[in-house]
Amino acid sequence: MNGLVTGETPIRDAAEVEDFARRCFGGGPGDRLGIELEFLVFDLGSPTRQVPLDRVAAALPPLPGGSRVTFEPGGQLELSGPAGPLPEAVARVAADVDAARGALREAGLALAGAGLDPVRPARRQLRLPRYDAMAAFFGSPYGPLMMCSTASVQVNVDLGEHPGTRWERAHLLGPVLTAAFANSPLLEGGPCGWMSGRQVVWERLDPTRTAPVPLRGDPVAAWRDYLLDARVMLVREEDGDGERCRPVGDGSSLRDWLAASQAVPARPVPVVPPRPAPGAPGPSYGSPPRPPASAASPAPSYAGRGLPARPPTPADLAYHATTVFPPVRPRGWLEIRYLDAQHPAWWPVCAAVTHALVTDDLAAGAALAAAEPYAGSWARAARHGLADPGLRAAADACFRAALAALPRLGAPPALVRRAEAFADRYVTPGRSPAADLLDLFGATAPAAEPERSLAAWLAGEEGWTYAA
Repeated sequence: MNGLVTGETPIRDAAEVEDFARRCFGGGPGDRLGIELEFLVFDLGSPTRQVPLDRVAAALPPLPGGSRVTFEPGGQLELSGPAGPLPEAVARVAADVDAARGALREAGLALAGAGLDPVRPARRQLRLPRYDAMAAFFGSPYGPLMMCSTASVQVNVDLGEHPGTRWERAHLLGPVLTAAFANSPLLEGGPCGWMSGRQVVWERLDPTRTAPVPLRGDPVAAWRDYLLDARVMLVREEDGDGERCRPVGDGSSLRDWLAASQAVPARPVPVVPPRPAPGAPGPSYGSPPRPPASAASPAPSYAGRGLPARPPTPADLAYHATTVFPPVRPRGWLEIRYLDAQHPAWWPVCAAVTHALVTDDLAAGAALAAAEPYAGSWARAARHGLADPGLRAAADACFRAALAALPRLGAPPALVRRAEAFADRYVTPGRSPAADLLDLFGATAPAAEPERSLAAWLAGEEGWTYAA
């Protein structure tokens, strides 16, 4: 899906930010699906060790489905498939996942689907200007965890003829789908206290850029205000060695940057509570996941200088929009970002069910009737997953609606059966995928044997391929 093109004329007022926000909702009609998968990579011989990124890149073959290959800062592998109709999009990414897994297996490596690395500490491998500035801005402990230890399934959907409708659906369904696909209960070999620890890590980073966009009236206006009130993470500057990214350290928002150009009235910077010490209660989620030892020492956040003296440009605005990470983000399509990475057997279900509930009107109507009472219950979903009886009942209704919709959307019988199997294994008994990891690594697992638990987990991850 194509991004937005911008120029370099200075922005003078908030109306130009609104114009940008409107273009983010202007992708046009369509029902395409785009899938972006992140995987943790493990060495089958030494699964507690970090795998060098270069070793992974060297082992990857040409991918038959056309997915773009990138890496996250900690070496997580990302496959971004071409957008298309549901059956085609799933089949192409599945072919690439199978090809990558086969080649990596021959190199002694394994792809694993979990939203948070269950054993290894957060260690950054990529040293790019954007990531250097991001690390300085976020600080420890949650910056390293997010950048180096998390993985997700990102589902991209067209905005359709009524963008506001799909925007609202994606948000209202969020807590129920977060619970249904919660798959990050572990950190450093033990339970972190959450079924989706990844969701908590994201929430803890900076609420001005990771909280959900408020659902109020016009989505364009809501996105405009979200962009204006988010803290500026970094500015790109030219020096003798080329472009560099400088973190903005004074907590200023984009609205402040415009106000400094005497363009719009200043608004007070939202008060963000200081990050709690590891293990201490936080502002909304209770106890956070325990950070790895390598990231446990508090570091100053928002390090760096303030805003540049010049006014922001459209290019600054477009880049600023890439540094905010709400659970649903508009980019000419919708990025649904709240889903944990999944076992290779289940990511097609995650993508297909989410796509069906957002794009199919009949499925959405039935699903929203069940999910709407839990709108905004992100913490509840992250804490309990489907062990929460209300969320389990809502997820059951959502899956029933999605299963009825998938044949209408062209899903092949194998994918429908796979979704039914997921519902039988997890939704009906009220058991999120995270429960499988807790069975292997949980409170009853020997703390001194992480490699044994990892080996059992990786053996299970390797035991399935997708066949349409």
